[in-house]
Amino acid sequence: MSEKKVLTGKVALVTGASRGIGLAIAHRLANLGADLALCARDRKRLERAASALGQRGGRIHTLIADLTNAADIRALAQQTEQLLGPVDILVNNAGLGRFMPIQDSTETDWDTILDTNLKAVFLLTQAVAPGMISRRTGHIINIASLAGKNAFAGGSIYCASKWGLLGLSACAAEDLRPYGIRVSAICPGTVATDFSPHSNKDTGKMLKPEDIAHVVGMILTEAPQSFISEVSLRPTQKP
Repeated sequence: MSEKKVLTGKVALVTGASRGIGLAIAHRLANLGADLALCARDRKRLERAASALGQRGGRIHTLIADLTNAADIRALAQQTEQLLGPVDILVNNAGLGRFMPIQDSTETDWDTILDTNLKAVFLLTQAVAPGMISRRTGHIINIASLAGKNAFAGGSIYCASKWGLLGLSACAAEDLRPYGIRVSAICPGTVATDFSPHSNKDTGKMLKPEDIAHVVGMILTEAPQSFISEVSLRPTQKP
């Protein structure tokens, strides 16, 4: 039985949408009827992702952007609105993981990871918030991580970015909820993607990208008098 197209007419911007969690979220939103702006850096991979979506949802546009570049971020928001209309749903999924001991990390590592995982979310939220405020409605969903709650060796910069993202999400939720805008964070555990190496782990026991996409759909279909501020998602068995 086909799903109800409850997001028909809604415009969703998804970053990091060419593979993994972002692509699974795009499929979920397409199934729910949303118009999609899919953002990534790799044009060929992004076009293949859009082609795989077919005609399941509404309109689909692909947009290339470097989320470490503030000008690209501003252009991304503007192009989405020009092509599809005002952004109703922003899914900040793009992320970068580099894992090394703090003593081996460089300032470049810090800047690149923090710019991608945290600053880009700040700038994109700023870009779409004025329109959402004027319409007094909107969803912003940030894909965080259980690494934003737990420390592990080699994770100093990545964990810092995700802890910061959780703080940013919680404060943005307080700033924007008076305008009917719901800000949520999803914190997955280990997901079976090529995002980071999974040596000596059983990928069959890991979360799947579709598990995170399911939570996105749940958040977006929550009753209007409430919002889900944060979800922690773990595999049933430890990999």
